[in-house]
Amino acid sequence: MAKLIVGVGDCIASKDPSDEIKTYALGSCVALILLDPQLRAGAMAHIALPESNINLARSKERPGYFADTAIPYLFNLMSRLGSIPHKKYIIKLIGGANVVKDEDRFVIGERNITAVKKILWNMNYAITAEDVGKNFSRTVALDMKNGKITITSSDGKSWSI
Repeated sequence: MAKLIVGVGDCIASKDPSDEIKTYALGSCVALILLDPQLRAGAMAHIALPESNINLARSKERPGYFADTAIPYLFNLMSRLGSIPHKKYIIKLIGGANVVKDEDRFVIGERNITAVKKILWNMNYAITAEDVGKNFSRTVALDMKNGKITITSSDGKSWSI
């Protein structure tokens, strides 16, 4: 089993059933996961901020860093694996916590969640399941063998969506 690690601003896709795609310590960041059940392909992005207009250079270097560049890039990665965009995608959103006490002014987690939902809505896609908000960080793993998504909180508790 290959463990593919998705760092902040990264996007990774696979259709190898022996792969696990994993990202660590989602605080205000969000993980967006696309699954194509027909092709048995999946992709994950670790999105840090909602809009790329604050740093266009970074959005070109790391399209996964911003929601508005990560989402089209993630769909493009799925297409490269042979997935044809369709409404049967399973789409899951995880993270967007309010983990910083002084974050009240910026609410980055909330803004990330809203940006992802708005972009997907404009593309006519709906989120299938989500585990968002609250006040704790999450680690997320996608098992490509069965499409199972396991979330682990900072206190070691695990669950699936």
